[in-house]
Amino acid sequence: MAFGDILEQVGSTGRFQIVHVTLLSIPVLLMASHNLLQNFVAVVPPHYCSVHANFSQSQLSPEEKLLVTVPLDQAGEPHRCQRYVAPQWHLLDRNGSFSSEEEQSQGEQSLPVDLQECRDGWSYNMTEMTSSIISDWDLVCDLRSLKQMGQTIYMGGVLVGAIIFGGLSDRYGRRILLLISNMLMAVAGTCAAFSPSFPLFCLFRFGCGMALSGLGLNTFSLIVEWIPTRIRTVTGTITGYCYTLGQLLLAGIAYFIRDWRWLTLAVSLPFYVFFLISWWFHESSRWLALNNKHEEAVKTLKSVARFNGRHEEGEKLDIKMLQESMKKEMSSSKGSYSVLDLFRTPKMRKMTICLSAVWLSTSFAYYGLAMDLQKFGVDIYLIQVIFGAVDIPAKVVITTCMSFIGRRPSQCGALIIAGVTILINVVVPYDKQTLRTCLAVLGKGCLAASFNCCYLYSGELYPTIIRQNGMGWVSMMARIGAMVAPMVLLTGDHIRWLPGFIYGGAPILSGVAAVFLPETLGTNLPDTIQDVEERELQKSSKMPPKEAVILQDTQANLLKQAA
Repeated sequence: MAFGDILEQVGSTGRFQIVHVTLLSIPVLLMASHNLLQNFVAVVPPHYCSVHANFSQSQLSPEEKLLVTVPLDQAGEPHRCQRYVAPQWHLLDRNGSFSSEEEQSQGEQSLPVDLQECRDGWSYNMTEMTSSIISDWDLVCDLRSLKQMGQTIYMGGVLVGAIIFGGLSDRYGRRILLLISNMLMAVAGTCAAFSPSFPLFCLFRFGCGMALSGLGLNTFSLIVEWIPTRIRTVTGTITGYCYTLGQLLLAGIAYFIRDWRWLTLAVSLPFYVFFLISWWFHESSRWLALNNKHEEAVKTLKSVARFNGRHEEGEKLDIKMLQESMKKEMSSSKGSYSVLDLFRTPKMRKMTICLSAVWLSTSFAYYGLAMDLQKFGVDIYLIQVIFGAVDIPAKVVITTCMSFIGRRPSQCGALIIAGVTILINVVVPYDKQTLRTCLAVLGKGCLAASFNCCYLYSGELYPTIIRQNGMGWVSMMARIGAMVAPMVLLTGDHIRWLPGFIYGGAPILSGVAAVFLPETLGTNLPDTIQDVEERELQKSSKMPPKEAVILQDTQANLLKQAA
């Protein structure tokens, strides 16, 4: 597109782009921490009913008190949600020592005893965390579903943020919404850390979710709209790796900060610094030009040219040159656009429906796996590191595939392989924890690769004038999937294999839907809806992909040097 020529004139891969992308990518590290924070602040510790309030045998050891007040469940462990109505002293032998588990079970079978709920609260074994929202507010037994509800509310905030910030940034610009998002994340995260009750905690986490959407959408747009086509794949992958490193960073921070309040504060305070840094960012000149802010667009481009050491080239730019070079795009962008424009034309409609399926299922299955680490029976800090580390090879593979075989086959393959892996895990016996964990890690890696692909793919498919609306829409679909995912886990209480079947089936169906998306490898970034509708004409020219041309030229030069 014409704007690409202007960007090359002021420097498309200079110092400005390096500093710009680096500073925008740093907050992505802690975006991962907020997304997966629930794994650590909502750890469910081993727990059982506290002894009766009028229990007077203080000389008994904790083990003996547990024996006479709490029955055993079917697995031979202290029951989590029931206790004896009255202490069962017969379970102690004459010397005061406690009976074996077999003797206790036989005693329970021979003597009918009355049980009651935990009327005096619970006792918790805090080995993994010194405190969690579960232990502080007793979110166990009848209230155990509130844990999943807390994550659903957070994802609801991400959903609302995608709707609000997507439209506002298209109207008011990327930079101002990025500033607001950073401040909202800092304030809401700080308030969540000091919440005196669970409802207030959920309210502030809802605010964090909204901020995360604003950060993600505007960070991506500011990155992709300041870089040329030829490095979009590499830059998108680097940004994705920041999220991967953020998962590893969260495991390290949580390992050393075992109190949920301090942990929440630790991943929220840096956003005050990110807010101050955000004042330096330049507004997208592409957005400024398409919104008839020509003077600001030229001023910003000249500033970038000076930063890149191209002062003379920058001074040649003026409003007339900008208007002439983007005449077609600016004339087509007149008027206001809304989410309805994503469905107004045939190709936009088909593209939006297919992308909606891809984003919804990817997020749904991803958070279904990533937000229930305790089920694997492995140390939660170790499994968090493994789940984060698998993204590294997964994204290397998907980046290679996107650059050489295309975006569409890469997207389809990642989703279908993830779904098949999760479905295989459904039939693996539950006692084979190592095999189940390996399959889950493989599936999670494929879903991470799918996320990496669909972020770049969607940004290339949607035109500039409604890119934020489009990204906001697909992000909304992803958050719907993320909201539903925790609730699906609750179905496992009734049908054990059902969550895995649902998590595996959704990616396979969306992988088939992705077949109907157009390929964008080597194509220019569209600016208008008309560009999207004319994309088929570009495909018919059979021009080789730009990445492939670059590779061929490099190989040819090497052969010449060898000769």
